[in-house]
Amino acid sequence: QVTLVESGGGSVQAGGSLRLSCAFSGDADCAKSMYWYRQAPGKERELVASIISGGITSAADTVKGRFTISRDNAKNTVYLQMNSLKPEDTAVYYCNAKCMVAAGTEQWDIDYWGQGTQVTVSS
Repeated sequence: QVTLVESGGGSVQAGGSLRLSCAFSGDADCAKSMYWYRQAPGKERELVASIISGGITSAADTVKGRFTISRDNAKNTVYLQMNSLKPEDTAVYYCNAKCMVAAGTEQWDIDYWGQGTQVTVSS
């Protein structure tokens, strides 16, 4: 079982910055890799950034160079620093963890999501 709680969303003008936080509790094996997704109105949820085991990070092309994912293992928290925000970054942002389940020779992931935090960027 995993619980994720996001915070840090809000309303900013274009060019501004926000830092989102995701506090994690539960099975630590599920936190080896963590993800930030977002979903804008009328659009599908999309992967924004990830941080995998060993601290390797990646970001979507649409946010590369502006958003940075990081984690503080002592605080069980993952962050998304968002700079140079644009109106098209407006969305609900979700923290995600994946727990691998194995049964026999089969393996699959169970997704856990936070409640989401709204980010609104005005022009």
